[in-house]
Amino acid sequence: MNWIKNFIRPKIRSFLGDKKEVPENMWVKCPETGQMVFYRDLEANQFVIPGSGYHMRMPPEVRLGLLFDGGDYEKIELPDVVIDPLSFRDERRYADRLKEARQKNNSNDAITTAEGALDGQRVIAAVQDFAFMGGSLGMAAGEAIITSMRTAVERGTAYVLFAASGGARMQEGILSLMQLPRTTAAVHDLKDAKLPYIVVLTNPTTGGVTASYAMLGDIHLAEPGALIGFAGPRVIEQTIREKLPEGFQRAEYLQEHGMVDAVVHRHELRATLSRLIGIMTKAPAATESSSPPVIIEPDEMPIAAK
Repeated sequence: MNWIKNFIRPKIRSFLGDKKEVPENMWVKCPETGQMVFYRDLEANQFVIPGSGYHMRMPPEVRLGLLFDGGDYEKIELPDVVIDPLSFRDERRYADRLKEARQKNNSNDAITTAEGALDGQRVIAAVQDFAFMGGSLGMAAGEAIITSMRTAVERGTAYVLFAASGGARMQEGILSLMQLPRTTAAVHDLKDAKLPYIVVLTNPTTGGVTASYAMLGDIHLAEPGALIGFAGPRVIEQTIREKLPEGFQRAEYLQEHGMVDAVVHRHELRATLSRLIGIMTKAPAATESSSPPVIIEPDEMPIAAK
């Protein structure tokens, strides 16, 4: 038993009160270069590794705060769904896995939806969180997409989706797969209403999500280096027994082959979305973004992080 970790640390945190959650490991290692970055510096740089430019995963609340004017937004109320429709169990009960994921991520399911202003333009956004059971698509996530898209139709707003998923949620079986045609129908409702639907593909976006609403946008943007596809490269190589091209299924490769319209750095994403929505809705030109990104250059980092 580690008494410092299990007893002393919780006592100290209880004295300090409710503070912003910070990872126990204050240093984050870049998956590409091995560079060590102080968490606070990474957070200030929109979770982009200074130097390598590697885009780390970003919590939904942080992404929404960076998207909307002044970080102000209102979450969209979502309907409740059956927690464990199939009473699924493998090594553990699905209900227990779901409860643990909810407590760990402080969210009801993998998708968070909200409405706010982007340079004065009303926008509804949905953010898929890979940290919540791999961003898997189940009944709750499907209802979140459908409800938020219908809300956009009712209010006449543009819709932006930040996709990140490993695919359908196997613990919900056919009920999970049914969300593919249901969300596709909701996308068509947006198109019938002639409202902009912009998809931002983040790392990774795979499986049934790619096979449905994630690839049905009017415009597809992607963050640099994002893995995008249906089956993963390893599965494809084992199936066809051939070596795949360099960078296969990465955002830049898909842009070269016409599957993605543009690869946009996270620091430029907000301005790009604002400009695209303004063009698609024929809105007056927006003024300079009210929340310019804070960019940390490599030479401004602590010595230990280089």
